[in-house]
Amino acid sequence: MQRWPVGEERAAVTGVVAAPEGSRFCEQARNGRQGAWRRLGELFAVVGLLAAGILSVVLLGMAVAAVSGARFAPESTDRLLADPLADEALGLLSLAIGIPAVMLGVRWCGSRPAGTLASVTGRLRLRWLGLCAGLAFAVMALNMGGLMLWDWLANGDEIFAGEAPGVGRLVSGLVLFLVLVPFQAAAEEFVFRGWLPQFFGGFLRSPWPGVVVASVLFALAHGFGGWSGFLLLLYSALWWGWLVDRTGGLEAVIALHTANNVLAYVVALALGQLADTGTAADAPWQALLAELVTAPAYCLLVARLAEKRGVTATRPAGNRP
Repeated sequence: MQRWPVGEERAAVTGVVAAPEGSRFCEQARNGRQGAWRRLGELFAVVGLLAAGILSVVLLGMAVAAVSGARFAPESTDRLLADPLADEALGLLSLAIGIPAVMLGVRWCGSRPAGTLASVTGRLRLRWLGLCAGLAFAVMALNMGGLMLWDWLANGDEIFAGEAPGVGRLVSGLVLFLVLVPFQAAAEEFVFRGWLPQFFGGFLRSPWPGVVVASVLFALAHGFGGWSGFLLLLYSALWWGWLVDRTGGLEAVIALHTANNVLAYVVALALGQLADTGTAADAPWQALLAELVTAPAYCLLVARLAEKRGVTATRPAGNRP
């Protein structure tokens, strides 16, 4: 039986080289293959794959909708499909394309294991991800519950003015969001907390230039609805960037991002407000105040938990690329 090469032998066969042991998450691009031209090629490859992938998914979704007889949204709205649930599904699928886009980019041009975008071990640490998810859903449920109570005290029953869906639509929507949102949230984290900080970390010692640039772009990617929403997104992203560096991977921020989006979608669906076009960029000042406490509370709790459980923040010895 043919033996699969390992270590330096495998690197010689595949051209894939991992960063040295002991390297931090932001340093995973430092594999000795990161010349200026390769960096530039990786940048263009990732941006091109993202643009082409999102456009392809949207066009395919629109073609399927046309064939199936689905109604399109009026031009006066920001939506593509008239059915808000179908439109959200299409949007989530188009964003999920970010995962293969950045993984292919770092593999082709960065000549490094694509799994190093997920963590210093070269993969998602699923047990750690599950533990963080339990904490994330609890924290976000408290956060959103408090904001809804505040809104109800201020505006009364107006917050329930939407038309509630039937049981069938509620269940189908819940299943849809539970399936698609983790991929959408993970894709955004792979791009903004994974690839961008590692791109800058390939030639800068400190992780913070990459984290700051990625955080600003993350906030802008949600649109600009108001200063409170922009500052909320920027503030959260900076904390999340810090947490990725402390834990050596994306698991904790994928968990929190998923919890936030799943709960937000489910609440909007249950209240009949899924058609609203607002995003986190439109968050009011009350949400910003809550985030001033929620973001550091979650990040510090997770960092402490990671320390207790021995979650590695640097690439361990003996990891195969």
